[in-house]
Amino acid sequence: MAKVMLTIVLYVYVVSVAVSGRSLPLHPYLNGQEKPISNIFDTSNYGILQLNNGLARTPQMGWNSWNFFACNINETVIRETADALVSTGLAELGYNYVNIDDCWSDLVRDSKGQLVAEPKTFPSGIKFLADYVHSKGLKLGIYSDAGAFTCQVRPGSLFHEPDDAKLFASWGVDYLKYDNCFNLGIEPEKRYPPMRDALNATGRAIFYSLCEWGEHDPALWAGKVGNSWRTTEDINDSWASMTTIADLNDKWAAYAGPGGWNDPDMLEVGNGGMTFAEYRAHFSIWALMKAPLLIGCDVRNMTAETMEILSNEEVIAVNQDPLGVQGRKVYASGPDGCYQVWAGPLSEQRLAVVLWNRCSKTGTIRANWSVLGLESSTSVSIRDLWKHKYVSKDSVASFSARVDAHACEMYIFTPWTVSRSAS
Repeated sequence: MAKVMLTIVLYVYVVSVAVSGRSLPLHPYLNGQEKPISNIFDTSNYGILQLNNGLARTPQMGWNSWNFFACNINETVIRETADALVSTGLAELGYNYVNIDDCWSDLVRDSKGQLVAEPKTFPSGIKFLADYVHSKGLKLGIYSDAGAFTCQVRPGSLFHEPDDAKLFASWGVDYLKYDNCFNLGIEPEKRYPPMRDALNATGRAIFYSLCEWGEHDPALWAGKVGNSWRTTEDINDSWASMTTIADLNDKWAAYAGPGGWNDPDMLEVGNGGMTFAEYRAHFSIWALMKAPLLIGCDVRNMTAETMEILSNEEVIAVNQDPLGVQGRKVYASGPDGCYQVWAGPLSEQRLAVVLWNRCSKTGTIRANWSVLGLESSTSVSIRDLWKHKYVSKDSVASFSARVDAHACEMYIFTPWTVSRSAS
């Protein structure tokens, strides 16, 4: 069965000839029905996945405990978070993974060499939590490390991969975040595949999230290992961290696609370190980049503004679009390039476009058709995804908007099928 799975070619290049030259190859699962827009959205480095566990056709969505709770977690927090995802309607929007990060396990393995839950904070055990989360229609994620210890010095899974994978599967775990601390100096290319093989051997479909911090450029090799791979160091709840990480992740856009995604780390939306405008930009760019949308705040106690951002169905739809092409920075102007245009193609011949003002003052940002891969004569209707309305039905050659400092505007551009005539 494994050999058959490994021989399935998940990625088929269908290259069309366009006036501008080589065009965007199609992504899998679309049966050749989509036509590429422009070769500026190159995905030629997206590889043939060998993990092939049927997961991550679109980027993962859910919640992770670390950004808000760090080690202050317990089974009550996890249960109440699952409840809140359902009661707020976030689960219905696709946030279905409830992921427990570091500090869930006891400080040492048991007498049989098995991982065990910390008895004071998780007295009922992880299987109990998995059953509870599953009863809500959600999925449970767990954390371990491709090292001797986790980052908080709990037992790691290095050299314990088969046993730990079997244990996770027996508990009903659906997701594994696999960190990079205390790695004994062994290259990640050698440490991460054994857990892939161990997870596959369990027969349970477990999402495999590599948290290698981008140190060995995992986009170059992790498409054959996991469902997502961290391309950056840890995010923190600040404008400087978020913008730096967005730029680092942008470099690897051509390597992402259905089945395997670049991961610039979890969302900080709602944790208090940025303004509403900055959080909205954070969420917009993560959605455009096809980054995992993993909520990092306390969903039991969200403000209305936080909920407004996280529940924007039109922005979520960009992230979950089946074409699966990561959007990227396509143009920058102004001081230090702080007036930016980010864009990416969507299914049904559409484009997602973000005008992002990283300057300290309000400014006008213009997107010319040439940077979007459109002919200048193409007529485009433009829908504002935050105002939830069309702002233009017939734009030609370019589009511009005034954007507040540290804010963005996000749109879907839909070209008319017939371009305006030369007259």
